[in-house]
Amino acid sequence: MDTDMETLADETDNASDGGEAERLEAEAEAEASVLRDRLRLSVIKIATSEGHKVGMEVADPVVACIADLAYKSAEQLAKDVELFAQHAGRKSIKMEDVILIAHKNEHLMGLLRTFSQQLKGKEPSTERKRKKSSKKDDNVMQI
Repeated sequence: MDTDMETLADETDNASDGGEAERLEAEAEAEASVLRDRLRLSVIKIATSEGHKVGMEVADPVVACIADLAYKSAEQLAKDVELFAQHAGRKSIKMEDVILIAHKNEHLMGLLRTFSQQLKGKEPSTERKRKKSSKKDDNVMQI
């Protein structure tokens, strides 16, 4: 009878683990959908604005195509950057990974490097400075 209770408890635990995974997956899909919609709205605004600047109207199917292309491109870039970080044995993405993604586009790579250097210039230095030894210490070592 005790083994039946243990089996039932194990099945309940497994069901709750599966439910948790499904819930997390549903949340991730909902978040991706929100991001996709926000990107689509941004693309519509940009395309409309740029079209007005040059006196043109951009057709809705063209805007939808551009939005989908931008989303798929960003999605692929994110996957590639993640793979570069994993290949380097890291769990977090660094600026070097992003710069490496842009290696096919020299202009973009140059802009990213400049941006990275500007960011590094604004960050406070976290490196420890080496302690300078006094002249007394130097004299003691020479003896």
